[in-house]
Amino acid sequence: MSRFERVKQWATFSRTWHVYDAKWQNPFHSAKVITKHLEGKNKPIYHPLNDCGDHVIVINSKHVALLGREWQFRVYFHHTGYPKAHKQSGHGNGPLWIPAWQLHDRDPTLIMWKACYNNLEGNLLRPKNMARLHVYPEEEVPEELMANVTHQIPGIRPVPKKLDDYTEKEREEFPKLFDFKEDFVHDKKGLDEIKDP
Repeated sequence: MSRFERVKQWATFSRTWHVYDAKWQNPFHSAKVITKHLEGKNKPIYHPLNDCGDHVIVINSKHVALLGREWQFRVYFHHTGYPKAHKQSGHGNGPLWIPAWQLHDRDPTLIMWKACYNNLEGNLLRPKNMARLHVYPEEEVPEELMANVTHQIPGIRPVPKKLDDYTEKEREEFPKLFDFKEDFVHDKKGLDEIKDP
């Protein structure tokens, strides 16, 4: 076996670290891509009983995007552990259905975490696979984790650029739909100076 083949073999069996930017991405579509790396399905040595998954760091989970009114209509089940009849223990006892927007306000990492958890197979390897998922609400990640990253998982859909992200030269070169007249008022500041005929 040549040295190059041996290095390829080591790289196959080693646990690599990936980073995924969840900004403006659908968490449930992203979970399908992330869980493939957590389970090791991206490797040629994958087997359902083989624990060969990689580590995945998810950043910007606070800025995930859900379709339409899914923030209001998607709900998550939670049980307090107390029977509903125990009024002395608290007002909201028993089973609770929490909307996605409320859960996202409490912890911005939970929507992405639950999406990945539900997408994994419910076997004995699921806790080990979930232990290799590291979700952060913003781009601040500990340096000792980012030092291990060797690959970036591409986003599912491209993130549109804001107007502030374009340079002044790019704005001028952008094709105009129509030209304004010379006496056109762009804002209300100049309305006081204009006199009616």
